[in-house]
Amino acid sequence: MPDTPKPSIRPAATVAIASSALAIMLAALSMLGPFSIDTYLPAFPNIQTSLGASALEVQQTLTAYLFSFAVMILWHGALSDAFGRRNIILVSLAVFAVATLGCAAAHSIEYLWAFRMLQGISAGAGVVIGRAIIRDLYAGAEAEKLLSLVTMIFSIAPAIAPMLGGWIVKRMDWRAIFLALFAYAVLLLLYCYKRLPESLPPEKRHPFNPQFLYQSYKRVFRSPLFHLKAGAVAFNFAGMFLYVAAAPVFLVEHLGLGPDQFGWQFVPTVAGIFCGALSANRLAGNIPLDRQVLIGFALLVGASVFNVVYHALYPPMLPWSVAPLFFYTFGMSMVAPGVTLMVLDLFPHIRGIVASCQSFVLMLLGALVAGIIAPVLSHSPVSLAAGQLLCAAIALSLWLGGRSYRRALDMRKKANAWETVE
Repeated sequence: MPDTPKPSIRPAATVAIASSALAIMLAALSMLGPFSIDTYLPAFPNIQTSLGASALEVQQTLTAYLFSFAVMILWHGALSDAFGRRNIILVSLAVFAVATLGCAAAHSIEYLWAFRMLQGISAGAGVVIGRAIIRDLYAGAEAEKLLSLVTMIFSIAPAIAPMLGGWIVKRMDWRAIFLALFAYAVLLLLYCYKRLPESLPPEKRHPFNPQFLYQSYKRVFRSPLFHLKAGAVAFNFAGMFLYVAAAPVFLVEHLGLGPDQFGWQFVPTVAGIFCGALSANRLAGNIPLDRQVLIGFALLVGASVFNVVYHALYPPMLPWSVAPLFFYTFGMSMVAPGVTLMVLDLFPHIRGIVASCQSFVLMLLGALVAGIIAPVLSHSPVSLAAGQLLCAAIALSLWLGGRSYRRALDMRKKANAWETVE
C-alpha cells in the first residue's frame, strides 16, 4: 500500500501559504533547466565566432548538456531516496554553480562542451526530486494541484530566458549569460539552504547499494505501464522541444527575426504551458482524470494538424507560424500533471527512482531531438510541423495503449479473484 500523507492540523490558509511557498521554491529549482537551455540560444552565432567553432559544434553544446542531463537524472532520485531530498539538491546546486562559472571562462569549444556536460549532470536534481517531494507530502487532487502550480510558475522561465539571453548578447559578451546563470544558482543555493524542508525522514530511506538499485531500476524499466505512461509525457515534450532546439534556424532563417526577437516563439509557447497548467489546477478533482487528459490531447493534436496544413499551403509568417505552439503546449500541460502522478504511483515505495527514470526517458528523447532530429528537420517549416504531429500521434497512441493495458490487468485480477473464491 502507498504511504498516505497525514492530513495537516494547520488552518487551511496556513497550509495554502506553505504549499505556495514550496511551489515557488520547487519551480525555481526546475527553472535551472530552461535557463541553461533557452538563455544562450540567441548567442549561438556569437559563440561560434568567439571560439572559432562551426555551427554544428555549437549545436552540440546543447546535445552534450542534454545527454549528460539524461544520464545523471537516473541517479538523482536514487541518491535522494538514500541520502535525503534536501542534501542532494544542495550538492547539485553547488556543482551547477561551479560548472556555470566554467562555461563563462571557456576558451575553446571543447572546454565549453565539458562544462556544459557538468551543468547537465547537476541541473536535473531539482526537477526529479521536486516531484518526489510533492508526492512525499501530498496525495490525490492536492498533489496534482501543487504539481500544476509548480508548472505554472516554472513556465515563466522558457518565456523570459531567450529574451534575456538576446538582450544580454546584444549589449554584452555571450559569457555574461553564464555569469548571470551563476548568480542565479548561488542565490538559489542560499535560499534552499535556509528554507528547503526535508520530506524524507531517515527511517523511510533506502540503502544505496548495487543490488537494491539494480532490482529497483529493473522493476521500473520492465514495467509496460511505465513505458506507456512515461512515453506519452515524453513524446508530448519532444514535440514542443523540437521547436526549442530548432529556434535559431526557425526564427532567424525562416521568419527573419533577430536575436532579441525570440519572444515571438517562446511567449506563445510558455503562455500555453501556463494556461494549460492553470486549467489542470482548476479541473483537478472536478472531472475524471482520463477526460482531462483526452481534452489535452485533442488540443495538442489539433494544433499539430493545423500547423502542418498551414505550412504546406503558405510560407512561414507571423503570427500564424507560432500560434499553434500556444495550443500545443496548452494541451501538453493539461496532460502532464495527472499522468506524471500516475507514473510515480506505479512504485510508491521508490518514488525518487521512478521520478528519475521518467525524467531520463524524457530528457534522452530531448537529447535525440536536439542532436539529430531538429538539425535534420529545421531546414523546412513543413518538416518541423510534421515532426511535431508525429510526436503528438505517438504520445496519444501510448496513452490509449496504457489505458487498454491497465483495463486488461484489472480484468485479469478480477478473474483471478473469482477463481480464488470458487
